[in-house]
Amino acid sequence: MDRLDAMRVFISVVDSNGFSAASRILSMPLPTVSRKIAELESHLGTQLLIRSTRKVTVTDSGRRYYQEVRQILDYIGEAERKVTGEYQLPRGRLTITAPTLFGRLHVLPIVNDFMKLHCDINIQLFLVNHVVDLLEEHIDLGIRIGTLSDSSMIAFEAGSVRQIVCASPGYLSQHDRPLSPNDLAGHQCVTFSKFGAPAEWAFKMPSRKIQRFPVPTRLTLNSIQGAVDSAVRDGGPVQLYSYQAAPHVAEGTLEIVLDGYEIESPPVNIVYPQGRLVPQKLRAFVEFAMPRLRECLALIETQCSV
Repeated sequence: MDRLDAMRVFISVVDSNGFSAASRILSMPLPTVSRKIAELESHLGTQLLIRSTRKVTVTDSGRRYYQEVRQILDYIGEAERKVTGEYQLPRGRLTITAPTLFGRLHVLPIVNDFMKLHCDINIQLFLVNHVVDLLEEHIDLGIRIGTLSDSSMIAFEAGSVRQIVCASPGYLSQHDRPLSPNDLAGHQCVTFSKFGAPAEWAFKMPSRKIQRFPVPTRLTLNSIQGAVDSAVRDGGPVQLYSYQAAPHVAEGTLEIVLDGYEIESPPVNIVYPQGRLVPQKLRAFVEFAMPRLRECLALIETQCSV
């Protein structure tokens, strides 16, 4: 039995939550996946996984073994990267995560330009609207909007974005322009939130305190782009990050209201896990991306100036 290979198969089964999924990911026949796990369990003399028709459950022994094996494979991977020169030359695969719309509008163009200069680097870009655990998901670098809560990360602040309320000129011509957050009670707003959750928007009051206001809503979406489109079509006020509204504000299809009540602008950071050595591929991307990301954020601020 190739124990190292069996370990990788075991990790894949646990990570993908199933033998069939692991088989697809590994491009390995399903019977081979099952055989390798059985051989590993026989070698260890303990059951690692409980199989059922619907799911795979990791035993207590399996969970402990998973944690140890994950570290072993990480050390092996790091050793291989050192030997192949990944720490001396910008080469290999770089995995990045960013918010969906921000990533599509501002990160993807940077990635494309970076790849033109570094032909030996391949990039996986995951655009998701939730905070990803970089260590757990084995992601090299993240671009995050908002206050950082994980002090174990190395962070480089590129700038910030505002949290603004916008409405279309057509809507504002037919409704009283809100002059304070309390005025929103007389409007029907467009909101982006989880369905069933009450819509509340945060504002900084003259007392400098942050206060949350319930927002009357006729249309709730789970798509930021959909909320923007609806507001442009006279759907009502919407609260957005400035990068989401900037092109429309610049074109005049959205106007910013209640700007005197905006909360502190959330920072935009490039983050990556602390480590003993920083691969050159990661260092090269940060050095390339930072000035360009700063330019993007400065342009957004200019477009949203009122």
